[in-house]
Amino acid sequence: MVKKRTLKLSIILAVFLLAFSSFGMGAFAQGSSSTPQQLAKLYGNIDVKSSKSTTVIVELTEESIVEAKQKGKSQSITNLARERERVQAAVKKAAKSSEVGREYDYVFSGFAVELASNEVPALLAVPGVKAVYPDVTYTVTGDAGEVISQEVFSPQMMNSVPHIGVDKVWETGFTGKGITVAVIDTGADYTHPDLKHAFGDYKGWDFVDNDNDPQETPKGDPRGEETAHGTHVSGTVAANGQIKGVAKEATLLAYRVLGPGGSGTTENVIAGIEKAVEDGADVMNLSLGNSLNDPDYATSIALDWAMAEGVVAVTSNGNAGPNNWTVGSPGTSRDAISVGATQLPFNVYNASISTTAGVEYPSAKVQGFPSDAELLALNGKEFEFVHVGFGSPAEFVGKDVKGKIALISRGAGIAFVDKAIAAKAAGAVGAIIYNNVAGETPDVPGMAVPTIKTTLADGQKLLDELKKGNNKVSFTIEYSKTVGETMADFSSRGPVTGTWMIKPDLSAPGVNIVSTVPTHDPANPYGYAAYQGTSMASPHVAGAAALLLQAHPEWSVEDVKAALMNTAEELKDANGNVYPHNTQGAGSIRPLDAINAETLATPGSYSFGVFYKDKGKQVEKQHFTINNLSNERKSYSFNVEFEGNPAGIKVMTSNNLKVNAGQSQQVNLNVQVDAGTLAPGYYEGTIVISDGTQTFDVPTILFVKEPNYPRAEYVYVETDANGLTAVGGFFPGGAESVEFFVYLSNADGAPLAYLGDIASYTNVPSGYQTFAWDGTLTNGYKLEKGKYYNVYAYATYKGQTDLAGTNFLYE
Repeated sequence: MVKKRTLKLSIILAVFLLAFSSFGMGAFAQGSSSTPQQLAKLYGNIDVKSSKSTTVIVELTEESIVEAKQKGKSQSITNLARERERVQAAVKKAAKSSEVGREYDYVFSGFAVELASNEVPALLAVPGVKAVYPDVTYTVTGDAGEVISQEVFSPQMMNSVPHIGVDKVWETGFTGKGITVAVIDTGADYTHPDLKHAFGDYKGWDFVDNDNDPQETPKGDPRGEETAHGTHVSGTVAANGQIKGVAKEATLLAYRVLGPGGSGTTENVIAGIEKAVEDGADVMNLSLGNSLNDPDYATSIALDWAMAEGVVAVTSNGNAGPNNWTVGSPGTSRDAISVGATQLPFNVYNASISTTAGVEYPSAKVQGFPSDAELLALNGKEFEFVHVGFGSPAEFVGKDVKGKIALISRGAGIAFVDKAIAAKAAGAVGAIIYNNVAGETPDVPGMAVPTIKTTLADGQKLLDELKKGNNKVSFTIEYSKTVGETMADFSSRGPVTGTWMIKPDLSAPGVNIVSTVPTHDPANPYGYAAYQGTSMASPHVAGAAALLLQAHPEWSVEDVKAALMNTAEELKDANGNVYPHNTQGAGSIRPLDAINAETLATPGSYSFGVFYKDKGKQVEKQHFTINNLSNERKSYSFNVEFEGNPAGIKVMTSNNLKVNAGQSQQVNLNVQVDAGTLAPGYYEGTIVISDGTQTFDVPTILFVKEPNYPRAEYVYVETDANGLTAVGGFFPGGAESVEFFVYLSNADGAPLAYLGDIASYTNVPSGYQTFAWDGTLTNGYKLEKGKYYNVYAYATYKGQTDLAGTNFLYE
């Protein structure tokens, strides 16, 4: 393991640093007993030593209406209510402070309850309780975007719809008419001229304010900022005015589960899913998420049962890429369609910057830009540049950047896009963002201002120039090449822990997507904006699902998902290399091909699971299904290929499988893995299916021995009015040891300075774990308020050590 005091900054760069205050914890020990009681499972980051109030979701062992139906059992609302009341009475006795909130019975069996944190362990021993989940915060998976002025707006700005061929689907007569799509989000401005047609008298439900008016949060709400996200998502699904959504004649229902500022709770998200199913939605879209890579989290379970009830559930995969294992719930759902984000074809430019003669900046590259014209407007011109720290809105106050270039440091937990948005708001015409650790920062398409990126070393040179009074910079921008549709770096990647499934399932455009928004300006209330995120990709797929259901009303949710995956277009990066399955899923959707599919393979991607046997071959029998949709008998052949053709993996299957027209048949697979000859980790492969004239691929994955998921995924710190109270992290499989330590982070770009250790822990349970910490290090140093710090954790488990961390301002 690398010693902390000589930690290389390049290692730090390889870690995606995010702070999340949510989830995970292990089981609690109980008093001795001759027959130990089986306790309910506890998920989540809950400080059970605290007396502070918290809300949790209680799942009952009594099955929901949908779950019971899928298992062939009889279940009734009355019986569920009776059992729920019995458990609630027992909960009240076990946890005196408990107050019941929302109740669920259709796709999820349970209820929300508010109580003191130190009373949560008592819930686990209540008969009838299956699991307890924290009521975590969900946020939209898209950035705030940029409102487009009426002066420059044109309908052609929404170019993602024709790119995936939806205009050709419309020509065949399928527009989504008669299909209802539920948008579970921040609400929707159903009065927008482009959306009015899609909403009837019943518009959905508001779970934030508990009424039947699911409007967006207005400007001036004392609880937080106004919202527009759900309206943007709704427009991508079904706008039919200046903007044309994917399913332009579909019916919309809005469910407001995310309130002021675009955040909400598990309690409301589950309620929204359940209500949408009960209201008869055919498709639901959830452009929201949290950071928990867990297929058994409450929202993922609710989506699985929504799919079982026949509702096509589509959800964003998350914006925590580009590292693997970054998908979060509900994108971790076993059955719902999880969607990654792509960027439409774009031009690549080379860039160089110049200040004083003799000073060179070899690392300068274009990071992102709003349009080719705005980027090229910098070419050959000289500008003043001004340093604005980490680029928060507050740091621009009092600094004149109008018509100038903002020099910004990476870090402080501020997204690159937000730094660019703040620069534009302050009047800057461009930005230079330098790294705060060694290495190169990722490209971020669609930045609000033309943005050039540099390394930490070149950033320090620019700071040195300013100190010398040399505050002028010029740019040379040159066209390099055109790149086809590519994956967005921010798009979260799989696999999913536990089920070891490939995620996302497929991808769709999610960068610079123009759609409908409320302006919150009474004089001009309706507008359009360009947003980016997997939030923007997901509604493309929800709209496509509506088109498929109109074209094939007899199709099941599994058929819709398989058709979209089987016909997706394989994507390659800017260098022509095919993206891994866990980056793009099956590829980018092509709805017309999906509608015209003659064969479906379900599931649309396949995990062979984990193989552990050290000596000899481990053999497993598995299968998938082929459905011949054509009017003629077909003969299918199958070939399973793994990347690099590893000698230790062999999959045998039948060839020349004959399937009659309109019939389906099981395809058997015989999987042989000699794990002792293979390096531990996961191996991606492809099942190539051919009917003699056409072929298509089914992505597959196989794990050898202990899957190489990160031993530490996230680190977070907790504070209250008195200062620091705790440090914690997410450890997916637990850890034999965890070491926390701290570096001082410098806004001026100076190297990080190691300060000391927080503590070391052994035998840490899986999930999110929180440890008390008052800000004092083992060497006696105490963190000071008003400074930025990087907190890291090394976690070791079964010979693998991983580093995770977060940057925070101690206020």
